[in-house]
Amino acid sequence: MSTPADDPLSRERSHLSASRAALRAMREDVESLDISDVTANWVNAQILEHQIGERIKALADLSDTPLFFGRLDYLHAPGAEQAEGAEGERFYIGRRHVHDADGDPMVIDWRAPVSQPFYRASKKDPLDVGLRRRFGYTGGDLTAYEDEHLSDPAEAAKTSRLLQQEIERPRVGPMRDIVATIQPEQDEIVRSGLGGTVCVQGGPGTGKTAVGLHRVAYLLYAHRERLARTGTLVIGPNRSFLHYIEQVLPALGELAVRQATVDDLVAHVEVKGADEPAAAVVKGDARMARVLHRAVFSHVTMPAEPVVVVRGSRRWRVAAYELEDIVRELLDRGIRYGAAREALPQRIAHAVLVQMERSGEAPDDRVQDAVARNSAVKAAVKAIWPPVDPAKLVLRLLTDADFLDAQAEGILTEEERKTILWTRPVRSVRSAKWSPADAVLIDEATDLVRRTQSLGHVVLDEAQDLSPMQYRAVGRRCTTGSATVLGDLAQGTTPWATRSWQEALAHLGKADAVVEELTAGFRVPTDVITYASRLLPHIAPGLTPVASVRENPGSFEVRQVTGDADVVAECLRALRNEGSIGLIAADARVPALADALAAAGLGHLGPGEETTPETRLTLVPASLAKGLEYDYVVLDEPRAVVDAEPDERTGLRRLYVALTRAVSGLTVTHTTPLPPQLA
Repeated sequence: MSTPADDPLSRERSHLSASRAALRAMREDVESLDISDVTANWVNAQILEHQIGERIKALADLSDTPLFFGRLDYLHAPGAEQAEGAEGERFYIGRRHVHDADGDPMVIDWRAPVSQPFYRASKKDPLDVGLRRRFGYTGGDLTAYEDEHLSDPAEAAKTSRLLQQEIERPRVGPMRDIVATIQPEQDEIVRSGLGGTVCVQGGPGTGKTAVGLHRVAYLLYAHRERLARTGTLVIGPNRSFLHYIEQVLPALGELAVRQATVDDLVAHVEVKGADEPAAAVVKGDARMARVLHRAVFSHVTMPAEPVVVVRGSRRWRVAAYELEDIVRELLDRGIRYGAAREALPQRIAHAVLVQMERSGEAPDDRVQDAVARNSAVKAAVKAIWPPVDPAKLVLRLLTDADFLDAQAEGILTEEERKTILWTRPVRSVRSAKWSPADAVLIDEATDLVRRTQSLGHVVLDEAQDLSPMQYRAVGRRCTTGSATVLGDLAQGTTPWATRSWQEALAHLGKADAVVEELTAGFRVPTDVITYASRLLPHIAPGLTPVASVRENPGSFEVRQVTGDADVVAECLRALRNEGSIGLIAADARVPALADALAAAGLGHLGPGEETTPETRLTLVPASLAKGLEYDYVVLDEPRAVVDAEPDERTGLRRLYVALTRAVSGLTVTHTTPLPPQLA
């Protein structure tokens, strides 16, 4: 009879307990640090205290999150052509590094080079791995393990049961990391270098969002010092989506990544209004960048009078033609409007200093600065190169027909100019009812005046919905850095949605980016994705359909119902299952369904609100469903989802999004006929 010490599961549980104790000790060591002797002043003390606080947070042990999820046993000792590792040596692969009191590793960070074979090793290429062990957990308790002997040719290839269970496990709450289930094709993208931009085209359930977030975590591990200086940013389509994904990086120990929407990035003014689709399309067109450039630099006026600088008893004269040469040279250099304006007084002062030197004087830099601040020079600069307020400039473009005609001539058609021109006068920037597209125009104008700060790495998710001008706004945030662009052309649900990644990447300023395609579906069941893929020929012809690799086909039904009470009944039926439930409906249908749920005494949440074991049902407007996932989905009235959009293609794309939010089961309810494309 075996003793617990001989039981592999008991030994692994003991290692888990010891690892958790070691992590607690690491955290306590940081908490006990005394910084009183190493901080010269209060500023340094504040900075160091913040860094220590962040480190303490990063070392938190999440009780319901496995500390390690796999183990690698290497065959050989390290050699010139062999993987890192030693004979008999094993590595436990987890979400973060954990070491014991002697500094020996107990858990290896999944991002470390020695961990890579956990994701890449195969029977054909074992990468010197003899055994790969996966662990199964219930909550935070280790309850199972599964071995794969990669070096044994007699062992038949098999699908990992634990891997499938982890992929298909029902979820309640926000998105979780996929660090235990990363596939080889995903791992290649995750570990791609910081220097290049990667675009990931991925259909529903292919894990593109998770891949993008894990790439950020990997880059922070591999290039921490550089990215600590330059910063990282994750851009999502809306606040609900950001709330849904916000716990993924902290669970991996990364706390310093900022999250924002495109609207957050361009919030120079308060957005109070909305454009008609036709106006939004024109404002989002890349040609607007040329209009704005012309409008900004239209303020430059060629000098007609000389500048006369008086210093003591001497008068120094810079002729108008010399001033014009200086202005034209600055324009030809193509530098930003504000930078050129700051350079102009120094150029004029330099021309004065040249005259002083010719007359026998020996002026220095202090004299040049004094001349640049001379009232005559200041007056000339104000007349030649006046300051430009970006918001006031855009307001004038949108309200002054003559000014718009002058700046857009040969760029926008007369009809397009009429489309974006405001019909009502506006008194000031503050009283204007700016739209989201207007804010992007102001951001473009702001960058023409002064350079936008660039970050080290930017992740752009649901990128297919951005306009060319929005791509430019994001691109400005990573001109000196790299980007990870994530999206699905079939899920573009704006009138200006991206038609090709090559075009989008050119607007982003990353035309040389590598485009990778993920086609293996890990989250959406086979029957569900097969049904939704009927729409692909109508919304994205030529795009490769997602092929589900799920062993569990999931549940799928289409039901004709008689009213809202039947829809509520389907929600109750779905709630008999484990996990989260999403009731997705056309936006206009949401109030009526909310009333029906309330009448039935069925509590529900809004998108972005965190589900709990007590309240697992979320009522989701179709316009906010993108990027979200639920174990079971009830989709109300597909025809209404399509009809709510300005055109049929956009409506069918919105329906495609709604159909592919289910992880375990989908029920489609309808009273009116289904769209013929689903026949």
